[in-house]
Amino acid sequence: MNNMDGYALFEEKTGYHFKDPSLLKKALTHSSYANESRSDPDDYYERLEFLGDAVLELCVSDHLYKSLPGKREGYMTKLRASLVCEPTLAMCASLLDLKDLILLGKGEEQTGGRNRESIISDVFEAVIGAMYLDGGIEAARRFIEKYVLEDMYHKIEFVDSKTNLQEYVQEKGYVLSYELISENGPAHNREYVMGTVVNDERIATGKGRSKKNAEQEAAYKTLLILRNREKD
Repeated sequence: MNNMDGYALFEEKTGYHFKDPSLLKKALTHSSYANESRSDPDDYYERLEFLGDAVLELCVSDHLYKSLPGKREGYMTKLRASLVCEPTLAMCASLLDLKDLILLGKGEEQTGGRNRESIISDVFEAVIGAMYLDGGIEAARRFIEKYVLEDMYHKIEFVDSKTNLQEYVQEKGYVLSYELISENGPAHNREYVMGTVVNDERIATGKGRSKKNAEQEAAYKTLLILRNREKD
């Protein structure tokens, strides 16, 4: 699939069609690609990311303020931080297969940049910035509501799963550890499989491009399993 097909598919998925397609291209262009192609030095996503970050914080804050009447500032701040953090935004971007559309330089591609959460989350914010410039705050808000705020407690639970699991096992008096089960692939594109062990019993496994991400998935599955056991 070429990039033009990818952009069309992105617009079809989101339901938003750019009046200025160059904004979408810029949002999806990494500086390494811009440098290698000798294009305009401003022709990559970082300025759009700066803008999108501010729009995202505003829309999330507005949603939490209006949907959680009576909740204290500290509680809403914690929720917002979980929703706009790098792992959550990378997860939101995966719903759109956004990483497949990023224009990367050859060096960045070879060192695994396409799977790097920092790049994927930055591009996601840049897309928000591009939508804001192209269609205004309401276009950006609709996108954020669909891909960030929808099912937000599930997203927060997943992203915070390692912390939540640690708190759970401490409360129960259990002993938790993680184990590396396997790792495969070249150095720039490793896939790790990590397992959780609770009281000497392996409970669940998770896969990821880093050990941390694999542990996160394993921790989330483990929480679900342990909580379901309590119900039985």
